Amino acid sequence: MKNLLWFALGLAGGFVAAHYVNKDPRGHELLAEVDARISQFTDRIADAYREQEARIVGIVEDAVDSASATVDAVTEAVTDAAGDAADAAKDTAKKLTD
Repeated sequence: MKNLLWFALGLAGGFVAAHYVNKDPRGHELLAEVDARISQFTDRIADAYREQEARIVGIVEDAVDSASATVDAVTEAVTDAAGDAADAAKDTAKKLTD
């Protein structure tokens, strides 16, 4: 509880100090520069996030395409095997009836 009180006092003190610094033209300039740097930093982080997101989306799309191609190939192989088995069963049945 004591730490929370100190945190709240520090936060309030910081706001008061920033208010007084902002009143002075030099302080206002300083705070504007700090704000510009923070904005530049957050813009860079956002750009990097978007770039990584695009990379991940590309990887996922490639994986989906590969999985789809694999499923298609397996489906075709199973269909061919079932057809071959049916033909073999017909041939065997024909030989048994002859």
